[in-house]
Amino acid sequence: MPLVEALVGTRSPDDWIAALSGVGVPCGPINDLEQVFEDPQVRHRGLRVEIPHPAGVPCPTVASPMRFSATPVEYDTPPPRLGQDTREVLAGVLGLGEAELEALAADGVI
Repeated sequence: MPLVEALVGTRSPDDWIAALSGVGVPCGPINDLEQVFEDPQVRHRGLRVEIPHPAGVPCPTVASPMRFSATPVEYDTPPPRLGQDTREVLAGVLGLGEAELEALAADGVI
């Protein structure tokens, strides 16, 4: 790994993509969210959707790539906050009772 890391750092991502593509190696950049949402095709397809979040800030999400004329996708529910559904999942899936959930909470597990 150290040898690969050192070698990769010798060229820019664009240089690596050109070199690898030139010899038939499928490749592409690894984008962060800002780069993804700035991509011309992503912008053209309208794949960025902002859903109101309970924290009072818009929550950027990726729209469904499928487009339905009669039943368009509605984006009205933001993703859950970290741990928002933990108790419900542990109770429903694992059958844990309230005492067990409280013990997990007291131990800092949930």
